[in-house]
Amino acid sequence: MRSIELFAGAGGLGIGLHEAGFKPVNVIERDLYCCDTIRQNQFLKVKAVRDWDVLRCDVRTIDFKQYEGKVDLVSGGPPCQPFSVGGKHQAYNDTRDMFPEAVRAVREAKPRAFIFENVKGLTRTTFRNYFEYIKLQMEHPTLARKRSEGWTDHLSRLERHHTSGKRDDLHYQVVTRILNAANFGIPQRRERVFFVGFRDDLNISWNFPEETHSLDTLVWEQVMDSTYWERNRVAKNARCVPRVLERARKLKEKPSALAWRTVRDALADLPDPEKKLRESAEIWNHQFQPGARSYPGHTGSPLDEPAKTLKAGVHGVPGGENMLARPDGSVRYFSVRESARLQTFPDNYVFHGSWSEAMRQLGNAVPVELAKCVGRTVMEQLGA
Repeated sequence: MRSIELFAGAGGLGIGLHEAGFKPVNVIERDLYCCDTIRQNQFLKVKAVRDWDVLRCDVRTIDFKQYEGKVDLVSGGPPCQPFSVGGKHQAYNDTRDMFPEAVRAVREAKPRAFIFENVKGLTRTTFRNYFEYIKLQMEHPTLARKRSEGWTDHLSRLERHHTSGKRDDLHYQVVTRILNAANFGIPQRRERVFFVGFRDDLNISWNFPEETHSLDTLVWEQVMDSTYWERNRVAKNARCVPRVLERARKLKEKPSALAWRTVRDALADLPDPEKKLRESAEIWNHQFQPGARSYPGHTGSPLDEPAKTLKAGVHGVPGGENMLARPDGSVRYFSVRESARLQTFPDNYVFHGSWSEAMRQLGNAVPVELAKCVGRTVMEQLGA
């Protein structure tokens, strides 16, 4: 099925949806480094992006009417900085708020479905009214904001239209949910809010995919039966007492879900870049980055838990965010390749630019496997 990808970034959402079966007609991104990353991988003939038609431009310059009747899905991750906990919290006053453009793309292209994602911060109490405003716009995309109309006045008009029961115009059934990537087998605690909509005339019944992995199973395997340590070949004298020991004592039996994947699980077969071995030098984007230090609130990701959320940062990568915290208390920065593993990008996918630039791209990305999981269920409904 055909799609268009907006705000593509380094390609996380797009690659996942591509692997779920969607074939992008165009991939749109304005950032030069992100476009260079995608194009470098095209040059390397990476299957995931090999056939993408990348447009480096501002979505505000695109006439989406050209896609009407030609695409089944519109997808994308509008810039999250306006709503990010690590950002400036300007929301609708931030010129980077591209949700109005996402809605315009739906209004003009009239796809059968759409998938948009953003940071969990968008659902905070501070932005709650704006969150509802975004959702109502997606449900009624033809009811566009007038030039002289403030967003709160537009919200009131949308509410009146929504409660009137009239459905003669283009209308979508929209559901939203915060998904924690760790609950879907991604080795990272990363919460994102997803907006998924289906055109009303399709009469589709859909729900978000069920979670497949759990913290309790990881706790059981680390504390109760030690299968986690045995699987990772960790000697008894090197095992750490989990911080969740009290949680383990409350478990009566092993849960049926799979265990959360940890940093150790994800990086097990990668050599330590700090040791500067020849094997590390031969792996793309796996160079050691010096200067890591731990300080209050920034203590790195424990080896035997899913990683903390990788961050892009407002002014570059935060000093203590994207670090590995070893059992002995030492810390080091994740290499770009390790971070790509934590975001479930393919191992042959290369990131363009310096370490900080590549980490910015990764910190803004959607985990590929999470996008694939959501995309596959949407694909199944559209193909039914």
